[in-house]
Amino acid sequence: MTDTIIRIPLITRRVAALGLAAFAPAGAAFSQAPRVSPTGACLLTPQATEGPYYFDPRLERSDIKGGRTGSPVRLLIGVQGADCRPLKDARVDIWHCDAQGTYSGYAGGGQGDARGETFLRGHQKTNAAGEATFATIYPGWYPGRTPHVHMKVILGDSEVMTSQLYFPDELSDRIYRDRAYVKAGARLNNGNDSIARQQGPAAMASVTPEGNGHLVKILVGVDPFARRTPSRRRPPGA
Repeated sequence: MTDTIIRIPLITRRVAALGLAAFAPAGAAFSQAPRVSPTGACLLTPQATEGPYYFDPRLERSDIKGGRTGSPVRLLIGVQGADCRPLKDARVDIWHCDAQGTYSGYAGGGQGDARGETFLRGHQKTNAAGEATFATIYPGWYPGRTPHVHMKVILGDSEVMTSQLYFPDELSDRIYRDRAYVKAGARLNNGNDSIARQQGPAAMASVTPEGNGHLVKILVGVDPFARRTPSRRRPPGA
């Protein structure tokens, strides 16, 4: 998949760097620079399928664990527009499976029937620095996919990005030694996952140790003028 390029006159690497400065509050500075082409145009984060397990529980919350156990993660998502500047009040939705590969709201796989549950789902509005922060766990895996977190960005009544983020394979190898992640069957590495390969390096999160868990950060670029109606899908039986 080829990255979408938004060409904006007068956007230079220096201006892009200034835009990134707004993403650097004390203790939470992004290690990733804005993604720009050789001409200085900003690059958008590659889109990806929302997958079969999306629904909107309408839960605005930062702690999405919902009682699920696993290696702690503080997930920091920065959202920038096509001019490399942070976007305030963007709605960021995330959802992912638990340590056993189960998605809330659906039956089958992992721990079985999770219909009626909403663990590991929620949304936050970005602050003035364009950031949304979530308390969650490191996701498990299930056959046919590498470990990942789904995310959407919604501005007003428009869905401007649906994508997924990924983790270094070596980190997943270490995390999954924890008994909470015991699961039959081999998981895919990033390089063997067709969706991860299509998205490329732009979808790889930056991960650093934090306490007894990890700080996971990703900076995403969106087209604020995209016009797509957000998905209204509900889980089976809802």
